[in-house]
Amino acid sequence: MSAEDQTPQTNLNAHPDAAGRRADPDSKAPQRDRRQIGRLPDLDWPLLACVLVLLGFGFVMMSSASMPIADRTFDAPLHFVIRHALALGLAAVAGILVFATPLAWWERSGPVLFFLGLVLLVLVLVPGIGRTVNGASRWIPLGPLNLQSSEFMKFFAVIFVAGYLVRRREEVVTSLWGFLKPMILMVIASALIMRQPDFGTTVILLATVLGLLFLGGVRLTHFAVLFAMLTMAAVVLVALEPYRLERVTSFMNPFADPFDTGFQLSQALIAFGRGEWLGVGLGNGIQKQFFLPEAHTDFLMAVIGEELGLVGTLAVIAAFGFFLWRVLAIGVRAERAGCWFAAYAAHGFGLGIGLQAMINIGVNLGLLPTKGLTLPFMSYGTNSIIVTCMAVGLLLRIDRDLRLGTVERRSAEGMTWAPA
Repeated sequence: MSAEDQTPQTNLNAHPDAAGRRADPDSKAPQRDRRQIGRLPDLDWPLLACVLVLLGFGFVMMSSASMPIADRTFDAPLHFVIRHALALGLAAVAGILVFATPLAWWERSGPVLFFLGLVLLVLVLVPGIGRTVNGASRWIPLGPLNLQSSEFMKFFAVIFVAGYLVRRREEVVTSLWGFLKPMILMVIASALIMRQPDFGTTVILLATVLGLLFLGGVRLTHFAVLFAMLTMAAVVLVALEPYRLERVTSFMNPFADPFDTGFQLSQALIAFGRGEWLGVGLGNGIQKQFFLPEAHTDFLMAVIGEELGLVGTLAVIAAFGFFLWRVLAIGVRAERAGCWFAAYAAHGFGLGIGLQAMINIGVNLGLLPTKGLTLPFMSYGTNSIIVTCMAVGLLLRIDRDLRLGTVERRSAEGMTWAPA
């Protein structure tokens, strides 16, 4: 056999690549490409699974807690169940839309979204536009739905401050004015929310923003002075309103006045006491039978404690702990990759949702004064469910872009845009 016969034959049926070379169709590369087809998208599936479990479990417990009051008030036991199911559908759509939106758009739109939130907060207080229930003006009627602008402001504030920390990072770290500018805007938003009034949402908003500014590198002296000023303002606000002062003092000993100022907390503690280790059984709780106020919203955790016991309570706390761990892990990965907006946004949403869950559970257990805050993902409340699912949609988008390497980042030196 000649040397020419020993030369490897070129497969003429192979298609040329971008460099003009022909690829062998019998190689393993196409097999690898075919294996990519049908694979699940690159997402933080444990985080998504945790959220779905919280939403599903919350729907079951909300249904159990709401049926007695719905039957008495509307003569329809499934009134809140149907509305909550519709809220979950709207929340899924909102979360998908947020996930489909590029991160760069959110960063650019932060100031516009924040001022849109301010406009909504003003509209709530306009007579004839805002809806007042039990002395609180917190909703804007939109046909069958009621828009709660303060819930959306929590989302807009995180987006705005995360973008501000990227644009003004040097100014925030080195000057007091760079620190005060976003706080002045947050104080304006908080003042509008307090006019509704909604003290609990104000606490969550300010605490989340302060946490973000701390992570952004604000000097400890500036941070300590502002924290002290906000603490003093909170004390004054509590002292000026008798009902707030009663809430702060009654939680220390709710059974001293169990039929008035300590009624809510005493009934919640009775619910936890009846639940013991394993609970009285799903649907068998007694406290939701017109003893425990707001059983399907603010005090849903007490219903869980009564019907599923200590085991159910610890399972919910563990689920929120797992959620917070996954979210903060996304923020740390974004920070290491130099994706500062993504990092601040992830930390902000983790702080906001985690803090609200901690306060709600603390209130139910008698560890904190009573606040009008829902349990994220679980309590009845259309706006709360939609906003938290929007936050999850953005968190999953951040995680996906980090996995695919498509997220934009800032270089540590020049602060200019560069591909990840």
